[in-house]
Amino acid sequence: MHDIYAWQQAIWQKLTQKRQLRGHALLLKGKQGIGKYQFARHFAKALLCTAPTTEQEACGKCLSCGWFEQQAHPNFFQIMPEALAAGSSDSGEKEGSEEKSNSAAAKKNASKQISIEQIRKLTEFVYMTGHQNGYKIILIYPAESMNSAAANALLKKLEEPPADVLFLLVTHQAQHLLPTIRSRCQQIAMPIPDVQSSIDWLKQQHVSDPETSLAAASFSPLAALAFEQGGHAAQHDQFIQQIGNPSRLDPLVLAEAMQPVNLSLVVSWLQKWCYDLVSYRTTGRNRYYLKQLVAIQALSGQIDLPECITFTRALNSKQKLSHHPLNPRLFLEELLIAYRVLMNRR
Repeated sequence: MHDIYAWQQAIWQKLTQKRQLRGHALLLKGKQGIGKYQFARHFAKALLCTAPTTEQEACGKCLSCGWFEQQAHPNFFQIMPEALAAGSSDSGEKEGSEEKSNSAAAKKNASKQISIEQIRKLTEFVYMTGHQNGYKIILIYPAESMNSAAANALLKKLEEPPADVLFLLVTHQAQHLLPTIRSRCQQIAMPIPDVQSSIDWLKQQHVSDPETSLAAASFSPLAALAFEQGGHAAQHDQFIQQIGNPSRLDPLVLAEAMQPVNLSLVVSWLQKWCYDLVSYRTTGRNRYYLKQLVAIQALSGQIDLPECITFTRALNSKQKLSHHPLNPRLFLEELLIAYRVLMNRR
C-alpha cells in the first residue's frame, strides 16, 4: 500500500472494509510522530475517490484525486493552526513538522490555536450540497489545539451533524479534548510500531543512525525522520552539549541560539534529558540520549534526586505553557537558569 505505513495496514483494512461508515465523526488518537495525519488525509482521499482500487485505495487518476492533490477538492475542508499551516505543505508529514521552521517570519505571529472563526467557516461548507452527492469530509488537526470557544462551536456541529458529512479529528492528546467531543466520535487508537520495526523503516529512509535518532525522538519514527531532515540537528547538538556541562552553561546565550527552534521542541529536549538523569540514577539506564551516557552517568551522581524529580515534573506544566508564552526567549531563559541552579547545587 503506498502512503500507508506498514504499521497502519491492519487499521486501514478495518476502516475500509465497507465504504459506508458508521457514525459521522472519527477520532484518530495516538502519540505524535506515528503518521496519524498522513493516514487521515489518505483515508479522506480514498473516500472521495470515484474509482477506488480493489484494496479501497484512491486510484490517483480520477478527477477527484486530482483535485485532492491540488488541495482544491470541493468536498474536503481542512482546519489546523495558522502556525502549523505556515510551516509545511499539506502533503507533508506535519507530525514531525515542529522540527521545522522554514518560514520563521510567517510563523512568528501566526496562531498556534484553532480559533472559533475557523470553526465558523465550516457552516457554509457543511450545509452545501456535496459534489456528485458524495461525502463532505472535514479534517481537524491537531484537534487539541482548538481553544475553548472553538471546541464548543465544533461540539454544536457534532451534536446535529448533516447527512454525508464526516469529521476526521486527529489528536496527539485526546485527554485534552472536551469529554463531550470524545463521546460523539468513534475513537480509533492508531498503532505504534515496535522499536525494531521503526529502526528498519528508518534505515529504509537512509537515516544514518536510526537507533539514536529514534530514541531522541521519543521512539516516534516520523519524528525521528523529521529531525534528521529538519535542519535543527546543529541546535539540538549545541543544546545537549551545553546542558551536559552545566558549570559552563550560559542560559542567556543558549536561549538566544535556540530562537529559530520551536519552543515546545526545545522544552521537550530538556524534559528528556532530565528524565534520563533521574532514570540513570534510579535504574542505571537512560532511555533517550544514548550517546551522552558518560555525561549522564557523571551528572546523575551529583544531582539532588528529589529536587531533580520535582523539576522534571514541573517541566510537564512548562511544556503546556510553551505553546503560548508571552515572551518565548524569556520563558526559555528562566527554564535554563533554573536548570543551572539545580545542577550546580552541591
